[in-house]
Amino acid sequence: MALRQTQQLKLLQKLSPQQIQLMKLLQLPTVALEQRIKEELEINPALEEDTDDLNSDEFDNEFENVDTNEGEDTSDFEEKELEKIDDGYELEDYMDAGDLDAYKYEISNRSADDEPFQTVIVEGPDFHSQLEEQLGLRELTEKQFAVGLYLIGCIDEDGYIRRDLELIVDDLAFSQNTIVTIKELEDVLKTIQEFDPPGVGARTLQECLLIQLERKSIKAKETHLAIDIVKNMMDEFSKKHYDKIIKKLNIEDEDLKDIIAEITHLNPRPGNSENDHKNQLSEVVPDFNISVNDGITELSINQRNLPELKISHDYLEMLKEYSKAKEKSIKEASSFIKGKIESAQWFIDALQQRHQTMLITMHAIMEYQQEYFASGDESKLKPMILKDIADKVGMDISTISRVANSKYVQTPYGTFLLKTFFSESLSTESGEEVSTREVKKILQECISNEDKKKPLTDDALCEILKQKKYNIARRTVAKYREQLDIPVARMRKEI
Repeated sequence: MALRQTQQLKLLQKLSPQQIQLMKLLQLPTVALEQRIKEELEINPALEEDTDDLNSDEFDNEFENVDTNEGEDTSDFEEKELEKIDDGYELEDYMDAGDLDAYKYEISNRSADDEPFQTVIVEGPDFHSQLEEQLGLRELTEKQFAVGLYLIGCIDEDGYIRRDLELIVDDLAFSQNTIVTIKELEDVLKTIQEFDPPGVGARTLQECLLIQLERKSIKAKETHLAIDIVKNMMDEFSKKHYDKIIKKLNIEDEDLKDIIAEITHLNPRPGNSENDHKNQLSEVVPDFNISVNDGITELSINQRNLPELKISHDYLEMLKEYSKAKEKSIKEASSFIKGKIESAQWFIDALQQRHQTMLITMHAIMEYQQEYFASGDESKLKPMILKDIADKVGMDISTISRVANSKYVQTPYGTFLLKTFFSESLSTESGEEVSTREVKKILQECISNEDKKKPLTDDALCEILKQKKYNIARRTVAKYREQLDIPVARMRKEI
């Protein structure tokens, strides 16, 4: 094939380093932003916490006075950085820096008298360490102990060993140079299954439940029946075919209620016992705070523990001194320092722009849902999509999406994930547009008040909504039910 030389003209749009940095910072919630600032302070020595009165105007004056005529244009650094940007990025509609001039903002709203809030976290041994400690208390051979350690390492966060034992035998042979049989492996596994929490080391849910039931010191009648059901009728039990179970065991409804209570009080995820406890105690840090005073809503951004930043005065002085020198090595040092200073200034600018973008976006959301935030009545929520807010503030939809993603807002009515306020519209028989969140609330109320012996099917829920003047298809009801993480009627059935 002959080679041909052609000339092609392309129009490409590239994101500057500042825009890329803003995109990444914009999608971070408050807690993650704290960590990001700490990382930047560690990697960039030209960036410092502002503990004195040196402001950005002083920095601008000092930086402008630096002699940058070193044989290259002052924009060379930015041009070189732009060349590193991947052509795969697409330019998005971000606020221009000039748009920020009309707003007064600062990185942190803390005063010198504020006391930083610190949460003391006490950590104990983790899940796997606890299992290893229990293993060390057993009388095992050196080989069994090594196999036990490997098996504990195979236990996932739920407390299960999901790998086939045959594969584990192969892994031990190749990686640990330990030859074991399936029988030897099962013997060590049975030892691990005696550890706490009960059920750990199981290979299936059925085995996990059986381990817990069989470890009960006093086995009442319902415990023996529960073992029978889990061992021989697990499929019928999981599908809630209670009629079949009653017929097979020849028991009464009340007996089955006691058996179901016995099984449902077991822990299906023994490995997550400690993690679940930690998750319950975990703190949700809101990114926005909305308060209502005399019917007037007020908005603020949570700036907890976010330090005010500045450019290092020492680095500015060094740059002044190095810029006067003619030696090549000093010029290289000057270029390095200038790059660090520019990187620090970009980071500070990106934080300021993030703050202002979030403030403008959340203020637009608060105005759009003014009736809800003033009253707390969910029926007052208007249908709202990302485009509505994007058009209102004059930004790109992707920017609004980054602000709404993983951010929490604290209101007098609770703390909510910001994206939950976005919903599509739905028309009633009268032509009025309502939020799908209102419909979901009605579905939740209907299901919570239903007769658990005869739970409402999707068709029944559809009829109830039609009686309330909401014209919704059955498949739409099923979609909303799944979004609410509510199982089908058969799985909600109780005796």
